[in-house]
Amino acid sequence: MAKEPKPVDPDQMGRMRQFVETYRMARKVDRALPLWLLGAFVVGAALGFGLLTLLPGDSTLQSILRIVSALLFGTLFAMIVFGRRAQTAAYKQMDGQAGAAAAALRMLRRGWKTDPVVAFTKQQDIVHRVVGPPGIVLVGEGNPNRLKALMTSERRKHERVAAGVPIHEVMCGNGEGQVPLPKLVKHIQKLGRQVKPAEMTDILNRLKAIDASRPAIPMPKGPVPTSMKGMRGNLRGR
Repeated sequence: MAKEPKPVDPDQMGRMRQFVETYRMARKVDRALPLWLLGAFVVGAALGFGLLTLLPGDSTLQSILRIVSALLFGTLFAMIVFGRRAQTAAYKQMDGQAGAAAAALRMLRRGWKTDPVVAFTKQQDIVHRVVGPPGIVLVGEGNPNRLKALMTSERRKHERVAAGVPIHEVMCGNGEGQVPLPKLVKHIQKLGRQVKPAEMTDILNRLKAIDASRPAIPMPKGPVPTSMKGMRGNLRGR
């Protein structure tokens, strides 16, 4: 029996392949995506062409510039719409899957250190850890009742080795007091700046004492989307 092809890490893909794979993923969830892209391109092209039409003169050079401007504005508008709808589609695809929060946390950029699955239960309740400007952020996903005890235990462990470092607890989900998956990254980024970049190294070194005592923890069984990893590059700069 032929083996299934091994998934390719998005970080090892070229930019064009990342774009194609992201489009395929988004198209499966958002069937209207092509129409949105076409509409955005037409609106952007019309705006770009119209802006240069306001300039006086009607030379051949200006006509060429109007066409070039229309193409550039059209492409820009289409890429903006594509980025937003692809991101929404990725979150819809991941929502409810074990490990979805870990995939979303990959969107955090420089200055953040994410450690997926630092603790979990047999029922696939998971706690991830993020270290960044707010300090230490424990992100839980799963059953809220089981997560409460699991996150309390993790908080105590971290307080013992990282005394004085702010520790935040965030539950990812759609229930009361939880943060929906699409808003998870922004919620964490808005926790404030309580740790200076120079202090990050010291915090990470102190956390090694906890990590060294942990057994190897695999990601829970089941599909864990990786498309957000590729989107991080496609959406860079926004």
